[in-house]
Amino acid sequence: MSSVGNGHQDVDIDLAQLFRAVWHRKARILAATALVGCLAFVGASMLSPKYSSEARILIEPREPNFSVQGNLQTTAEPLPDELNIVSQVQLLQSVDLIKQVARDLKLYELEEFDPDTSPSGVSDLLVMLGLKKNPLDLAPEERVLKAFQEKLQVYQVEKSRVIGIQFTSKDPKLAAAIPNAIADVYRQLQSGAKLDSNSDAARWLEPEIANLREKVREAEQKVAEYRASTGLMPIGETTNFSSQQLSDISAELARVRGERADAEAKADNVRNALKSGKSTDALVAITGNEAIQRLKASESEIRSKIADLSTTLLDGHPQMKALRSQLSGIREQITAESAKIASGLENDANVARARETQLIQQLNTVKADSARAGTDEVGLKTLEREAVAQRQLLETYLARYREATTRLDKNASPADARVISNATEPQEASFPKVIPITIVAALATLIMSAVVVMLAELFSGRALRPVSPAVRREEPGTAEEAGVALPQDRVAPSAATTQTVSTGRGLPASLLSVQADETSADEIEEDVKREEDAGTTPLDGNEFSIETVADYLIDSRARIAFAISPSGDDGSTATVMLARELDERGRKVVLIDMTGSACPTWLMAARRDLPGITDLLCGAAPFSETIHPDRLSGADVIPQGNSDVRQAMRGADRLSMIADALADAYDLVLVECGPANAESVARLSRNGDHEIILSAPNPDEQELVEIMAAFEKVGYSDLVLMSGTSARSSAAKRSAA
Repeated sequence: MSSVGNGHQDVDIDLAQLFRAVWHRKARILAATALVGCLAFVGASMLSPKYSSEARILIEPREPNFSVQGNLQTTAEPLPDELNIVSQVQLLQSVDLIKQVARDLKLYELEEFDPDTSPSGVSDLLVMLGLKKNPLDLAPEERVLKAFQEKLQVYQVEKSRVIGIQFTSKDPKLAAAIPNAIADVYRQLQSGAKLDSNSDAARWLEPEIANLREKVREAEQKVAEYRASTGLMPIGETTNFSSQQLSDISAELARVRGERADAEAKADNVRNALKSGKSTDALVAITGNEAIQRLKASESEIRSKIADLSTTLLDGHPQMKALRSQLSGIREQITAESAKIASGLENDANVARARETQLIQQLNTVKADSARAGTDEVGLKTLEREAVAQRQLLETYLARYREATTRLDKNASPADARVISNATEPQEASFPKVIPITIVAALATLIMSAVVVMLAELFSGRALRPVSPAVRREEPGTAEEAGVALPQDRVAPSAATTQTVSTGRGLPASLLSVQADETSADEIEEDVKREEDAGTTPLDGNEFSIETVADYLIDSRARIAFAISPSGDDGSTATVMLARELDERGRKVVLIDMTGSACPTWLMAARRDLPGITDLLCGAAPFSETIHPDRLSGADVIPQGNSDVRQAMRGADRLSMIADALADAYDLVLVECGPANAESVARLSRNGDHEIILSAPNPDEQELVEIMAAFEKVGYSDLVLMSGTSARSSAAKRSAA
């Protein structure tokens, strides 16, 4: 704000004074509100009422129900898209449609649609002065059209194919009649357009169909003449005489070759058996012969007799000799008959071989004929394709012609729209709404009057108050999200001022407050110097010293550790010393400054304005820009940062993910949280398996017991106490300023 008084001084707005000023002038404000409300009520009541009515139509493809040609197949039209609906909205507002509605309802005779025929005195004066064009210069039709368009509103209902037609008129009957008339005329125009389209299609198709019929006849005649001239007589749908003959000869040749091979094989088998003297009983060609079968039967009978007589007669008996002589004769007959069978098989093989030769010659002849027929068939197929194409086109045109002629009737071409809501005569006026107008006018007057009074108070300076140069406090509700103290250096405190920051949201104020100023680092150094001058030395043998804690962290191979400093900057300084101690022992360490006083940042970073953890949480800086080297060691530090703490603390829950990411690159991630409570640390660490270091250089036994009990409640039963210091830590403190 600008200064007031004699010197430059910060001022603030006194809200209480603003409300008091409004309250003191409440009588005037209420009077103005009542006056404007009454005027609005009277003015609205005097206005001529206007009535609005609306009809709605649904845009959808509609086809006639064919009672006679029910089997006629028609292609389904797609549903209208967004552009189609918008086009129909424009068609409903077209000049031709409005003119037809005006003629049907005789709107030219109504004064409401041609008010310029009785102009007011003001209008005549403006015309005389040349400030307004004479409306009577326009044709009456144009004047009616202009008035009609001003009262008409056509719109698409959101996310639908429904179009609303709304009309406003002084006459409620006319307000309902015009939307219905527009819907009727629109449907008539659409139906008429369909009729015209069908009629044009039928007229165009008639000569085309006649021409196609002649072309089909000529194409089919060419096919027949070509087939007759080339001898390509069709036998089936896909074969002709040449191909069928070729197929038959090929099948017969295969059969004859099989018979020849079978006869040759049987003849060779019989000849070989006869030459070698083997039995021919197993040969099918021999055993299947009737003469052989009879001879075999006679042989079997004689053998049976010989067997019967051998029991009573000797071999030299004449009867036995006669029987054996008969048996020998039968065997010779069988051998002779087998030779005849072999000769017959050879004759069959020779006949089959001759037949095969004839078939091969015939096949070669047919192949030559088939080759010539194939060449002729190419031309035939070309003519057939042309004839089929002409025939299909003719059938298509005939189907379309029948469909078009069927729809020439007026009732056979319905419009692609139907009325789903007719306009009805309104009972109440749509304008003016007297009560709402009165209320709005009164409220607007009330608000504007109050604003005018407040502005007058501000411009006069009565609503401004000077701000004392006392300590400015950070706004509440910034640090409780992470449970750490606020950075007090952001508000530029004086060197002698001690600040206490409290969140006011239920967290213990003692754990969310810290004493800090710009000289805290110097004070730390002075305390160290006084300690050295007094000849005191740290307790290097303390079991809770920095070295002991460093040994424990190395032995336990801890990856992430959270340090809590109940005493404030003294504990934070000890945590810095712990990081440097671990670095001296060869561990790669990074320290994250989550304190409110930024003590680790002062001790380790080269400058206080380096980007740090708040920038990282706000997304204002990447990882690579927030990690900085320690001034006095090889450790790294992520300073407090420069971003708004309140915004950064909203993302404090991401600290655990940041620590996990750093743990992949460092041996130990050390998070200094300052005087934070157990619940806040548990939320920051996400109750992970991390080490909790209680950095308390001057521990109070009762306070330590309470802190440990609080951490045990949130799941941390083992805390690492670090209450001692070392000689190296004193050296580090001396260099911190």
